Amino acid sequence: MKITRNMPVAVCLLLAMAAVLAGCHKTAGNPAAETAGSGTPVKGGTLTISLSASPSKLDPIHYSGTYESQIIGEVCDTVINYNSTLSEYVPGLATSWTISDDGKTYVFKIRQNVHFQKGKYQDGKLLTADDIAYSLNRSAQHSDSNRLSMLAEAKVTADYEVTCTLKTSNASFLTALTDSGNAIVPKEEVEGWGSDFGTHLVGTGPFALQSFLLDQQTVLVKNPAYWLAEPNIDTLIFKVIGDSTQAANALQTGEIDLATDLRGEAVQTVKNNKDLKLLEMPGIHIAYLYFNQVKGPTADIRVRKALIEAVNVPEMVSALYKYGEATQAALALPPGSWGYDASLESKVPSYNPDDAKKLLAEAGYPNGFNLDLYISGTEVRRNMAVLVQAYWAKVGVKLNVHASEWGTFSDMAMSGNANVYGMSWTWYPDPYFFLNKLFSTAEIGGIGNGQHFSDPKVDELLQKALEVTDQSKRAEFYKQALGLITDKLPGLYYANEKILYGLNGRVHNFIQRPDGTLKIVTPENNVWVTK
Repeated sequence: MKITRNMPVAVCLLLAMAAVLAGCHKTAGNPAAETAGSGTPVKGGTLTISLSASPSKLDPIHYSGTYESQIIGEVCDTVINYNSTLSEYVPGLATSWTISDDGKTYVFKIRQNVHFQKGKYQDGKLLTADDIAYSLNRSAQHSDSNRLSMLAEAKVTADYEVTCTLKTSNASFLTALTDSGNAIVPKEEVEGWGSDFGTHLVGTGPFALQSFLLDQQTVLVKNPAYWLAEPNIDTLIFKVIGDSTQAANALQTGEIDLATDLRGEAVQTVKNNKDLKLLEMPGIHIAYLYFNQVKGPTADIRVRKALIEAVNVPEMVSALYKYGEATQAALALPPGSWGYDASLESKVPSYNPDDAKKLLAEAGYPNGFNLDLYISGTEVRRNMAVLVQAYWAKVGVKLNVHASEWGTFSDMAMSGNANVYGMSWTWYPDPYFFLNKLFSTAEIGGIGNGQHFSDPKVDELLQKALEVTDQSKRAEFYKQALGLITDKLPGLYYANEKILYGLNGRVHNFIQRPDGTLKIVTPENNVWVTK
């Protein structure tokens, strides 16, 4: 996502599979940006946060973007978590865990005296090991994005103990468990609501879902019995504001307290207002256009190369991000990942519209062709589409742009029927969450691999990278895979966007994170607002 989940930060994850006690996989990273936490915390009040696109699928196994995960992460808990700098695993619903020498078996001790929020089909029942096993198995078997595909089985092996057996050793498993897509939910509510569970989400988190209005807002209320700490805030509102300028204006008027995904003039607006604060952090992020690998003109690598050569990427990035909201990208992995290889950047075709025309003619399109581009309706994606439309028109390609809300867009992207789709991807520094999720044959049909990329050699390297424990060896496998992927020209990677938030002086003790997730109550912070 996390896709668009929307984010170069030097964070190195050491996933030591042979460690006996997990929870202390240290990494080097930049400190998280934090708001002023001085003063005595105040109980009560409402915190209103803007999202740049509407969440649509709040069931953890169906969520496809950052917008959903922000809400899921407040309603539900995961087995383990990351600290705010992504430098260390910390306990969640598991208090401790051990790993077998072969890296295939994980035993989790489950926290006691944790209760689910009340729902229609259970009355705030006590969390048990059965709930953990049920949720993890459900994700492994039914996740739209294969978020726990490495899990063979989660099984209750004692009171408050769950044993997870992996299909093969997999160095990304603990990180996967921190993702909102693998959040813990009660079976009674899932089965009771059926396909409507996502709009009646229940978990053990700090806030309970009160109402969900598609394209408008989501209202959460505090869970006073939250096991970690009683939230300081009474009400948490996520309001959909797709235009950055409108979000900045809403921040100035007090309609919202925290604006996410700031872009364009909105960044300067926040900077210029002494009553507001701009939080800025490099993100683990790529923004890109993906080409269909098996259908239509883009199935021909000559066409893909032509479309890349037709775009003046430095010029486009300068036009899209006038206020320094991003740096130019080149590869399908962000520089903040420890699998990045800058030497591969020279493999990416540079701006050459004359050669692009020749390639299109060689591919059988001397007069060009029509192409459909699908994007979500966010401001930065719409602006990108207008620029690309103009660049491609100069080489004879007429681009039809289809912008829609996130749910409709993600369905189209996953269908394999889009000629081209444009989005962004942000997750953890482990290359698995980019390269495996975007290019593994096993991920075809998910939001990451909707373009149907498939290459046996790439699959082999990606699997090898998961089966070794030494990070330097893993990095070598990923760099080899990245080289093969770059040769295939699967897409146009144009920007590494920063994480830019604006917030007003009411907000205290908020910590910005390099993965772009919003965390209101953690062992490190408990956000409060001045009334």
